Order: sequence, then structure tokens, then C-alpha cells
Amino acid sequence: MKIFYITLNSQEEAKAISHDLLKNGHAVCTNWFPIMCAYSWEGEVKEEAEVVLIVKTKKGKRNDIEKTISQHINYTNFIAELDVHSANQGFLQWLNKEVS
Repeated sequence: MKIFYITLNSQEEAKAISHDLLKNGHAVCTNWFPIMCAYSWEGEVKEEAEVVLIVKTKKGKRNDIEKTISQHINYTNFIAELDVHSANQGFLQWLNKEVS
């Protein structure tokens, strides 16, 4: 199992990307929520709102996820692929049933 942690500019982007990932069988479940971000840019500390999208899926879906994201945004964002070492059996059965 894999989890992707993705930053976006808006909840609308997260919703649209989520629906495409789910419709195309690239994920079994997504979550998104607003956060605040502080970052260093050209010698200054900046702060702004952003949205985190969490995608629950199987190994080997990174290219599909990145392709889907690129169809919705045209800026550089953060996409991290995280290994899940353990998850409850019921969730894993659902994941294996829904994601090819």
C-alpha cells in the first residue's frame, strides 16, 4: 500500500483530482484539508494557505497520479510517496478490490 501526500492551491483542485483518480481506478480513497504553509523563497520567509491531498492507493501508481495532477494544475507542487508498513485487513481488502 502507498499513501501520496500532495500539496495544492485549492480545495477545488483537490476535489477534481480526487474524483479523476477514483473514477479511473488509481486510488481507493482520498482526503483533503486546508493548512498553512511557511517556506523560504529568495531569502524571505513566506506564508500562505494551501491544501493537502492524501491519496490511498497501491504500489506502482505514481505515474498515473502525476499525470492526473498535471491535467488539473500547471504549477510546481509537492508530491511525496510514502510506504505503509501496516494497515488493517478490511481496508487492504477494499483497496485490492477497487484499485487495479
